[in-house]
Amino acid sequence: MDRTGDPTRDGRARVDTPRPADLTRLFAPQTVAVVGASDTPGRPTTLNWRMVKRWAERCGASIFPVNPKRETVDDLACVASLDDLDRPIDVVILLISDVVSGLEAAARIDAGFVIVFAAGFAEMGEDGAAAQAALLALLDGSNTRMLGPNTNMNAFEEHRHDLGGPAIALISQSGHQGRPIFMLQDNGVRVTHWAPTGNEADLELADFATYFADDPEVGAVAAYLEGLRDGRTFRRAAERCIATNTPMTVVKVGRNEVGRASAASHTGKLSGSDRVADGLFRQLGVTRVDTLDQLGDTATLLARGPKPRATGVAVYSISGGTGAHLSDLCVSGGLDLPRFGDEAQQELHQWIPEYLQVANPIDCGGHPVGDERGMKILEAIAANPDIGVLLVPIMGPFPPLSDRLAEDLVALAERTDLAVCVLWGSPSGNEAALTDTLRGSEKLVVFRSAANAVGSIRAWLDWHEFRDARLAADAAAPADAVPAPADPARRAAAIAMLAGGGALSEHRSKELLGLYGLHTGDDVLATSADEALAAARTLGFPVVMKACSSAIAHKSELGLVVTGITEDDAVATYQRLVEGAEAAAPGEVEGVLVCRQVGSGIEMVIGIDDDPTFGPTVMLGTGGILVELLDDVTFRVPPFDRGEANRMVDELAGAPLLDGLRGRPRADREALLDALLAVQDLAVDLDGHLAELDINPIVVLAEGEGVVALDALAVARAAPATDR
Repeated sequence: MDRTGDPTRDGRARVDTPRPADLTRLFAPQTVAVVGASDTPGRPTTLNWRMVKRWAERCGASIFPVNPKRETVDDLACVASLDDLDRPIDVVILLISDVVSGLEAAARIDAGFVIVFAAGFAEMGEDGAAAQAALLALLDGSNTRMLGPNTNMNAFEEHRHDLGGPAIALISQSGHQGRPIFMLQDNGVRVTHWAPTGNEADLELADFATYFADDPEVGAVAAYLEGLRDGRTFRRAAERCIATNTPMTVVKVGRNEVGRASAASHTGKLSGSDRVADGLFRQLGVTRVDTLDQLGDTATLLARGPKPRATGVAVYSISGGTGAHLSDLCVSGGLDLPRFGDEAQQELHQWIPEYLQVANPIDCGGHPVGDERGMKILEAIAANPDIGVLLVPIMGPFPPLSDRLAEDLVALAERTDLAVCVLWGSPSGNEAALTDTLRGSEKLVVFRSAANAVGSIRAWLDWHEFRDARLAADAAAPADAVPAPADPARRAAAIAMLAGGGALSEHRSKELLGLYGLHTGDDVLATSADEALAAARTLGFPVVMKACSSAIAHKSELGLVVTGITEDDAVATYQRLVEGAEAAAPGEVEGVLVCRQVGSGIEMVIGIDDDPTFGPTVMLGTGGILVELLDDVTFRVPPFDRGEANRMVDELAGAPLLDGLRGRPRADREALLDALLAVQDLAVDLDGHLAELDINPIVVLAEGEGVVALDALAVARAAPATDR
């Protein structure tokens, strides 16, 4: 099997590497060989061997210890080498430090999978990465796939088989970080698989996510990741999750990653794989959370929750204070608490005293939950068509009333299409109402944190809204809805402009934008004072003059941009700009750009960054000279459609500026979307050739008047990458 790729592109060329047809042979092997098996007391290899041995005994798999220094291990006959085995082996586990010989032997016998426990490879730096690449090369020509190195035996943990309902499948690049999710089984949550991916030299998160998406028993994928090896394979896996209605939620470390300080453009400085990952997660409906407890709670609701029948949340409690507090948190978290109408309130007051609040939140006062009134109240709430979620806080047990309430909530979850969520606030958490009743339900979801409950409900609603919109767009869109690369002649002309590498001047950068239909004004490059004056007269005063040089990235910082120039100032301004530019970049000044002065509009920034993991990415932000200070930006990875471009705009804090804030005219949002899609075309065409592009500002004029790119900086890659 070919595993080659361009290592300088961090795996992007590997996007078309054949993926394993079926990981069932890894998760449910019939034959397992453990190289380095030992029964010496106290040794780590002994612990790992016995863990896998116990798993094999439970599952009926045949297990073979391999160790040239022993005849038996734990009373099982031991062979000296993998070559001595007389049957096909599904999984080989290497517990030895001599990984090279183990991999060579696994490839010789054409084992299905080989798990490499040893560490000390890519996680150790460049030398380790080279050693890891050499390991992978040992499997070339075989059908054997590798898990690891730097992984563990978590795939062979003892999963509970007495639990029902939709399950969570777990992927963790760090084995220990996956344990809290695996332990959800103690709370009655089913976990079917645990894939500890380690360094992902071969098998990666995307392989497992794709496999889990096609498993009908898996209701959601939960993942802990420290980085994505290949943004494009991850995208394919996430798309598969969308297609199969398998939500994915992740914890990804690296939120505080510092952008590349040497980047020439604002886009490059504001970029960084973590921020791009954030944008891609939103683009693909992947829920990102910060903590492992959030990961477990969110994945549980995503797996168990039905398709929302409505987006409204009803908060029902025995205490007005509890209901008010939780309602505040819900509203702050972006949840809708619809007010119950007069008729619905009158119905609830049949069982709840008149002096208590029932408009939502609903306060029953406590005693009704202990008798037949409790279920009648729950059914009346469930009958409200605006309610899709019932959130019930039980901040401390109060038996026997809380026991009856727990039973009624479980029954309600079974008989309705409502998402029933319980916030159990008792610090001890060992009450029978929780451990036996609530956690015994396969549909109801129990939270121990109000913040997690609110966040999980928001994520659940967002996932279904996203998927419904995606399916509707896919059904309505023509076959060519996703942007395709531009025509060959245009692409060739654009690539020619980037020949030689390095930054382009503003003039050349705008010519590049012009190839893709972006309006850049009526600039004139003047190389003499007379030319500058003539250009200004043609454009009409006042004008803007800017020094033009590929060696000066940010002209404003050097005073090389002057606005409001009148006819009397034109010649002197030209001379001053040329002198200033020559002082900053001797011998590299192209001239002075004379530009029409644009009136009022909303300043935005659009850019491209060539991310090592995700490839070309497109940025949109609130622009102008404050772009880095405001840091109001969002990213997407091509290809994306107009709807996704519109979502980019909506994510910005500055988006209301486009809608006519405080009496200003509405800006031309549609023209901004056109510009985003044009930049996307440019990004796709110049993948491997363009390092950065910064259009700042691009001014969005009044509705119907379009946009104009007032400044631009394109930076070519010094050595163009091989076309992919």
